[in-house]
Amino acid sequence: MAARPPIPNIDIGHVYDQRYADSDVHYEALGKLADFFGRNMPVHRHDRFFQVHYVKSGMVRVFLDDHRYLQQGPMFFLTPPTVTHAFVTDSEADGHVLTVRQQLVWPLLEEQYGLASGPQIAPVCVAFGELDEKYRSEVTRLDLLFDELRSEFAENRPGRAPSLAALTRLIFISLLRLSARSLSSQPARREDLQIFQRFNVQIEAHYQEHLPLSEYAALLGVTEARLNDVCRRIADMPSKRLVFERLMQEAKRLLLFTSGTVNEICYQLGFKDPAYFSRFFTRHAGMTPGEYRVRSRDG
Repeated sequence: MAARPPIPNIDIGHVYDQRYADSDVHYEALGKLADFFGRNMPVHRHDRFFQVHYVKSGMVRVFLDDHRYLQQGPMFFLTPPTVTHAFVTDSEADGHVLTVRQQLVWPLLEEQYGLASGPQIAPVCVAFGELDEKYRSEVTRLDLLFDELRSEFAENRPGRAPSLAALTRLIFISLLRLSARSLSSQPARREDLQIFQRFNVQIEAHYQEHLPLSEYAALLGVTEARLNDVCRRIADMPSKRLVFERLMQEAKRLLLFTSGTVNEICYQLGFKDPAYFSRFFTRHAGMTPGEYRVRSRDG
């Protein structure tokens, strides 16, 4: 039996925003991360980092280990270090994503503070619409803190690092207070989830080859119709779109972080015609590859 491929460990500072590769705190708007990584984030983990997604609007499908949640914002899900997770956000979803080095959070988990039952906290998913009235002030406070964090992260003002650390700890105090109200997970067919995860592994291995869906299905030992049904059930999107999103993610990464020309990137991604690549990119990004590179670097 072939060994299972390792679950990717994503260091967001190195993969997405290299200006802050060694920072203890990284913030980004959920919509901007979704534009870069795609709305489908296959199963992955973040070693040595806590991560929280605060989804203020839109629908999200979340898989935390083997627990599944389907929830409308406003909500948040918190993933401790090494916990495997995957999620799919719809086109309307936006909010905040905060990634924090574990050493910054650990002191809050000490027994004396009463915020957690131990140093190894479980992943949680909390929907604000399900909370009692007594938690409303905490939610309001969380909103204000995230707004302050976003502003502080964007500016290079004196005392930026200690300010980010203090705001992050205050945010995690609110998150931990609300975590006692975590939602119950919904049942998911394990076979469907396994097929979906294996499909994402095959996409990673072959997206530059532009395989037809029939070949992906053959690699997985299922029919094309079964594969498409699983993708719609798990991610609410057709299987072909998942392949396209991975191509777009890599195209954006190459445009941002390399000096290759658009034509060079086209061929690197397995496209044979630069004009077709430009039309493909424009159709999915709403702008040409050259416009994306200029706007992203200027922004």
